[in-house]
Amino acid sequence: MTNEDYSQSFLPLIGTTPKILILGTMPGKESLSQQQYYAHPHNVFWKIIFEIFKGEYSLNYQQRTTFALKNKLSLWDVCSSCFRKGSLDSNIKSETPNQIHPLIEQNTSISKIIFNGQKSEKLYKKHFDQLLNKKYFTALSTSPANSMYNYNQKLEHWKIGLLS
Repeated sequence: MTNEDYSQSFLPLIGTTPKILILGTMPGKESLSQQQYYAHPHNVFWKIIFEIFKGEYSLNYQQRTTFALKNKLSLWDVCSSCFRKGSLDSNIKSETPNQIHPLIEQNTSISKIIFNGQKSEKLYKKHFDQLLNKKYFTALSTSPANSMYNYNQKLEHWKIGLLS
């Protein structure tokens, strides 16, 4: 691995009294270049969030993040940094985790942690124990690399995680 394969994640997107923490693995190359969560045009994360919470879909990142915060959602990644060729989660190596538990301890209103895909859950379990009194849910990855499932399947699965 080379230095150009090194990536660092973003600061958490967190508002006042968040209820749900959504954890990805590590922003992909497109997200890193735009400095935006879920920036890849074929990642359906934002479409799903707007549909579930009945908002008018927007391409504007500020409107997206404001909408997420308004709906008591917070976003972060399990990895603080890692080495990765390309954007595939399967290529993540030598990861350093974010300080997720201190974030949750500082935001006691968080009652549910949703993993955006199985790799996020796997990395979380590698570095952390599950917290008592928190619900956990592993949603289907919204990444375009997760082509086994169509949009409607992903949407229905996310509805279960976000609304139950």
